[in-house]
Amino acid sequence: MRIFKFGGASVKNAEGVKNLLHILKLHGTTKKVVVISAMGKMTNALEKVVDFYFEEQEIAQIKIKEIHDFHQQICADLFEKSHPVNQRITNFIKELKTFLKENKSDNYDFVYDQVVSFGELMSTTIVSEFLKENKIQNTWLDARELIKTNSVFRDAKVDWEITEKKINTHINSEELSLTQGFITSDLVGNTTTLGREGSDYTAGILAYCLNAKEVCIWKNVEGVLNADPQEFSDTVLLKQISYQEAIELAFYGASVIHPKTLQPLQRKKIPLFVKSFYCPENQGTSVCEGQKIIPEIPCYIVKKDLILLSISTLDFSFFVEENISEVFALFHQYQIKVHLIQNSAISFSVCIDNKFRNADILIAQLQQKFGVTYNKEVSLYTIRHFNQAAIERIRKNRSVLLEQRTRGTIQFVTKEKK
Repeated sequence: MRIFKFGGASVKNAEGVKNLLHILKLHGTTKKVVVISAMGKMTNALEKVVDFYFEEQEIAQIKIKEIHDFHQQICADLFEKSHPVNQRITNFIKELKTFLKENKSDNYDFVYDQVVSFGELMSTTIVSEFLKENKIQNTWLDARELIKTNSVFRDAKVDWEITEKKINTHINSEELSLTQGFITSDLVGNTTTLGREGSDYTAGILAYCLNAKEVCIWKNVEGVLNADPQEFSDTVLLKQISYQEAIELAFYGASVIHPKTLQPLQRKKIPLFVKSFYCPENQGTSVCEGQKIIPEIPCYIVKKDLILLSISTLDFSFFVEENISEVFALFHQYQIKVHLIQNSAISFSVCIDNKFRNADILIAQLQQKFGVTYNKEVSLYTIRHFNQAAIERIRKNRSVLLEQRTRGTIQFVTKEKK
């Protein structure tokens, strides 16, 4: 049993779906679970539907029509006009519209999960039907029936005991099954999600529960690179990474592998391969036990649009454990993720994201008791296995607001120089 995961860039159009078929023919069409993300930038498009639903519902309806047209065009490129897949896509769109019409909740995160899940449902439906058209029998499975979580929308936690039972009940390990990444459900049936880019984590969950031989993540890059090619022009392929190193890279924000994916794989020593969707015969990157990283070179990770907060006591007393505990309780309350921490005698600095749009509320509450200064739209650069040349590369043309280093890692919070 092997788990294959295909991201949105891999199935962004009809040619991508055809290439997925090619890869399955190369590697066999049985004893697999194929995990598929929403097509192209569809999750972004559905996020806009959620935003406009709360702001301007007429525009939300226009965005839904664009989403419908996008999927219909892919169907037109893959199927005959009369193929029943067209009606299935239309039915999903009707279901989405019905939810938005009947919804009574003003909880953004709840609405978000119910809406964005349609991207994965439509993409897997199209791929499943295309494989059947090409004589590859497969079973379409709803991931919400396989993976059960708590009710923390947009960042759900897996109930491993129930999930393992459901996965082993629904999946025949001798056949080919297709399911969605990213989407799950809570114990009362509400759709939940594992967080953005959570499809990799879905693959890890399935591998763990099925005792899979391996997981292969197919990407639009040649494997795990030492930097994001959209940020750096001279990237290098990492041929092998240890579980520990991969977890470190993912923790700091490396986008190729979801941070939670590796933990279940490491527990059962299931190897992970990251390979090129466009050159499936190439070696790619293996994540397994062994040497930390091959080759051992600086690895750059960039997270943008963050907020640097500096918090201090109003009476210039020491910023101690009691203060830190109170601040972190607020971080937890407002679902704030902390990417970097640095403290001095009377102040405490953190670099945070604003994924759940609660930063302004948090800052206002902190200001009631503490002195607070902040910088928005900062970038956090992390270098693993740094050397002086790597440090100078990041410092060049940037204002460094905060710097922190350990033996193997250095981090900079920066603003671009104008």
